[in-house]
Amino acid sequence: METDPTLLGWMSGFPPPQDRTVRFENGSFRNFPELRWAWSNMRQLVPTVNVWRGAGPASELPREEQDIGQSASITMDGRSMTFMQMLRETCSDGIAVLHRGKLIYERYFGALKPHKPHIAMSVTKSFTGTLAGILVANGNIDPKAPVTAYVPELKSSAFGDACVREVMDMTTALEYTEAYADGNSDVWRLRRANGTAPIQASYAGPTTICEFLCTQRKKGEHGREFAYKTVNTDVLAWICRRASSMALSDLLSECIWMPLGAEEDAYYHVDRVGTESGGGGLSTTLRDLARFGETMRNFGRFNGRQIVPESVIEDIVRGGDREKFKLGGFTMLPGASYRNQWWVSHNDHGAYMARGIHGQGIYIDPKAQMVIARYASHPVAANAGNDPVTLPAYMALAKDLLAGG
Repeated sequence: METDPTLLGWMSGFPPPQDRTVRFENGSFRNFPELRWAWSNMRQLVPTVNVWRGAGPASELPREEQDIGQSASITMDGRSMTFMQMLRETCSDGIAVLHRGKLIYERYFGALKPHKPHIAMSVTKSFTGTLAGILVANGNIDPKAPVTAYVPELKSSAFGDACVREVMDMTTALEYTEAYADGNSDVWRLRRANGTAPIQASYAGPTTICEFLCTQRKKGEHGREFAYKTVNTDVLAWICRRASSMALSDLLSECIWMPLGAEEDAYYHVDRVGTESGGGGLSTTLRDLARFGETMRNFGRFNGRQIVPESVIEDIVRGGDREKFKLGGFTMLPGASYRNQWWVSHNDHGAYMARGIHGQGIYIDPKAQMVIARYASHPVAANAGNDPVTLPAYMALAKDLLAGG
């Protein structure tokens, strides 16, 4: 089946044909293969706010091309797979691989171009977690403090007796459900609140992110187990705004995007009152995503300066509570943990990741000195659609790079 949006003619023409139009109001932008166009063009579908790159030059990203397309791996279900086959099978929109700080491989597919931002989905969470870490290092946030010390509006919600650390590591106990394929799941209510799902005339629920967060109810005891739920990150983003007195877009621009020397502005999609979606709303270019990954690999140093305090990266790399993580149900990540909105593998290479639905990701392998930034539009939202193919390919490539010296 052909899914390339350019070859299929999605949104091509002036105006595009009715049967090749991707729309927000009917939800077609989330359908496959329409989403292969949508994820590279979110600004044309929903309101956004800019993340300014600053007025300075783009940072250097030296190149040393290597043909890694034939790097071979074995998928989790026992199939032989080359790196290029992995990219095509998982509907990759773009891939950038850095080795020892040099860009060795960069490819684009479908609607994505080097200058175009692509939605990062839940990779956004790792940006929010890193910003929170910076504020912790600077003394603006105390991770042991109650959430209500920063956001008293959440006193009557599930977060009323949670601490910031439990939000950062997603060990809160919430009724909220995150099942992407279930239209009745709470994640769809969040989407209606954050402006990425249409609202029907009969809808009477929250219509902004903050309103939605205030409605969350507790189920169980905080701190006992890891449970992946996007509302934690949106609460953390709210804490970051209060602690810094800055919009999330301005905070990211000042703390990371400008010092990084990003090539292009990024942007967040926003709700009906202009609040950024801190849990999944960031769009960036692929190369700028790779720059951020390289910053993390170098313990916060890039573009000739220390951008993220080294202590923030050290905390992430150490990882979170592995026993609590086991209870989260992520069987394809055995022995892993979750810390500050990052996924930590604890494998032999010390790899850790930022991960988003439909195949978005940053994969950092410290031992192999490798960073992979990837954007995709896989028809299956959950990472279970990608992990059996992508994770073995990443590890095989890391070993190839190590063997090559």
